Amino acid sequence: MALTVLNNISSMTAENALSNTQANLQKTLTQLSTGMKINSGSDDAAGLSIVSGLNANIAALTQSQQNASNGIGLLQTADGALSQVTTLLNRAVTLATEGSTTGITSSQSTALDTEFQSILSEINQIGQATNFNGSNVFSSNAPTTFSSTQGSVGSPLLTTTALTANSVTKITDSATGGTFVFTAAAGDKISDLQTAITNAVTAGTLSAGTTATIVGGKLTIADAASNGVTVSSNDAVLGPMVAATSNDTSTVYLGDGTTTGATNTEITTTINALSATALNLNADVLTSSASSITALGDVTAAINTISAQRGVIGASVNRLTAASSNMANQVTNLQSAANGLQNADIGKTVANMTQYNVLQSTGMAALQQSNQAQQAVLKLVQ
Repeated sequence: MALTVLNNISSMTAENALSNTQANLQKTLTQLSTGMKINSGSDDAAGLSIVSGLNANIAALTQSQQNASNGIGLLQTADGALSQVTTLLNRAVTLATEGSTTGITSSQSTALDTEFQSILSEINQIGQATNFNGSNVFSSNAPTTFSSTQGSVGSPLLTTTALTANSVTKITDSATGGTFVFTAAAGDKISDLQTAITNAVTAGTLSAGTTATIVGGKLTIADAASNGVTVSSNDAVLGPMVAATSNDTSTVYLGDGTTTGATNTEITTTINALSATALNLNADVLTSSASSITALGDVTAAINTISAQRGVIGASVNRLTAASSNMANQVTNLQSAANGLQNADIGKTVANMTQYNVLQSTGMAALQQSNQAQQAVLKLVQ
């Protein structure tokens, strides 16, 4: 082999090999420090893409599990409240049954009705006070619109329609704490009731925005400010006042991040409004045998309504529980797949580090020797 001085090929080769060894050693040390064999796109571009997708699935499923847990909590809160309402209604059945007999005195009937009305008030309170995470569980527990049960488009009530003498229409306003009572005198018309309500608003007994109008042939008393009013009437011309109620909807979004929209990703439960009015009990009294028999039928129907609602809630709880368990299984399997792609094999990585450490030492020695060998050319010119 010719002796040259312009280029030290052996030194360049040793330097390149040492540079590669140091790069591999640095990569190995990074893997050991992070525990992952893919730390950048250059390590494994395809593997990084797959792992990123798996991690996104895991994040979505983990949050979906939390969503399911929150949904179960809300539904169980509603079920607990309904359980208490069932207990109250069972007591109401006892009272109504007792009041249905003709062998009790008027004072005893009054006592029965007092407790019965207290039960209805407590049902209203449960509907108003049952909250989950700061939100009311039952929608429309404080109705803002009441309509008469008499009147229709074909046979409408008019402002000139006469009211029943001595009948009582009562409005309680939760915002003002006031109670408006209108007792119809002989010859009073619906327009007189409307005027009295307007005067009560002016006096501050009722909230501003409380109105009485004819809508669809029925008398509608509404609270435009949504402060919460309760309306009742024993006027035969108007019939019992019925609240316009709506149902609440509990929707739990579940997904793994790969689907969009609501298809197969939402579990929705309808939670009915909870109040004496929503259960059609607001007009019931136990002041006579006949009224007690009517109330007994209404209470029995209310118990069946509550039972059906609890069945719907229970089915949704079971569905959410099953979905949560399934998602937990998916998270476990996806995490296992991601670990197989991303996690470093510590034993193999340590072996590689040992190998590169040795190669680094031998490379340094080789580079030193190749540099020294070049000096041998100088001996020829001495």
